[in-house]
Amino acid sequence: MFRAAAQFFRPAPHRERLPADAVNKLYPRYRWSILESTFIGYAVFYVVRNNLSVVAREMGTALHYDHAMIGDILSVAAISYGLGKFLMGAVSDRCNPQRFMPFGLVLTALINFIFGSVESYPLHVALWGLNGFVQGMGWPPCGRSLGHWFSVRERGAIFSIWNIAHNVGGGVAGVVAAWAAGQWGWSGAFIVPGIMACIGAAYIFTRLHDTPQSVGLPPVEEYRNDYPSEVNEDHERELSTRELFVDHVLNNRRLWLFAFANLFVYIVRYSMLDWGPTYLKEVKHATLAGGGLGVFVLEFAGIPSTVLMGWLSDRAGGRRGMVSLLCMVPILFAFVGLHLNPPGRLWLDMVFLGVIGFFVYPPVMLLGVAALDMSSKKAVGIAAGFVGLFGYAGRTIQAKGLGLLAGNPAYGWDAVLQSMYAATVIAIALLAFTWKIRPRG
Repeated sequence: MFRAAAQFFRPAPHRERLPADAVNKLYPRYRWSILESTFIGYAVFYVVRNNLSVVAREMGTALHYDHAMIGDILSVAAISYGLGKFLMGAVSDRCNPQRFMPFGLVLTALINFIFGSVESYPLHVALWGLNGFVQGMGWPPCGRSLGHWFSVRERGAIFSIWNIAHNVGGGVAGVVAAWAAGQWGWSGAFIVPGIMACIGAAYIFTRLHDTPQSVGLPPVEEYRNDYPSEVNEDHERELSTRELFVDHVLNNRRLWLFAFANLFVYIVRYSMLDWGPTYLKEVKHATLAGGGLGVFVLEFAGIPSTVLMGWLSDRAGGRRGMVSLLCMVPILFAFVGLHLNPPGRLWLDMVFLGVIGFFVYPPVMLLGVAALDMSSKKAVGIAAGFVGLFGYAGRTIQAKGLGLLAGNPAYGWDAVLQSMYAATVIAIALLAFTWKIRPRG
């Protein structure tokens, strides 16, 4: 069974090189196909991941789950996603993304179908934890694909465009989940996204491809004449498990620094994604649709800034940490504004959420790109998975911690917002140590 699975997912073999005129004609077409299919695919992954927070209050009311119980579901999913992203990242570095990614999307769709069909708390915890782990099959194959089809000097700009998939998928998840719950109850927020995921999986399978060599094209560095200085004769060799884990992760001190910074950036990022709709409903008296709109605003506000900051990080010589630090400062002031704004002015809350979304998504993207910069294109999945593991450890901390704070009358939502002040300041302090770090090579 395991041998058959390894055979099914193994990287596509290299084909005979096409003539030069065919290379020049086909390379741009394939590069667009890779960017577009991974973009759509990852956006759909978000539709079946970010749907729970939108209907957390309605689901809790229907099934008698309190804040702490919802927090447990979210926290289990967060840590399992971090582990999944790390472990599946190591696996995906040695797999064909054309098969690996849609397979993961079908699995997460099936889990959503079951989750929306049961009313057992232990089952919900287990299923959403499993969903988090399977969601780890989304980012790594995208990173592998983009790392093989776009060169180092294009990375900031290309990943900034691709990273908008987070915002599109997350924003659509908020709207779709709220609409489906309004039509069919809380369970609809899982059934409808699951159907969308199955359709997305079929589309990815027809559009995504493995390496350029698997379709008869040269490596991207040759096509772009953009070889990093450390390149050698085995630049295209698939790495061993020891090389992936030891050389590119455990002994990579800069990667550890970016990983710790990412932990606190993710606490900030997911505080409002996981708890924003509930906060708006309970404190600012928003409706179900208003809570979903908050997620939409948070996500879509990050689209222009992600592209801008990605381009800027390339112009700054790949100093992803420096740009990330500058983005975290306005977020602190936005949290203060959100905290002090009284109920009744929901439009102003949306403005502050927009500021948070505008500035938090560039660091989310740039720290992932920094992981690639600190490793090799053959170790994209495991490097990004390692940084992501710390990020989702941060999400686990905030999911459980904020749930306990919000549900405790002695602390409440005031303590939730104050903890976000602290997390933002710590992220700024850690990113200060990355100010001068540039890509390898």
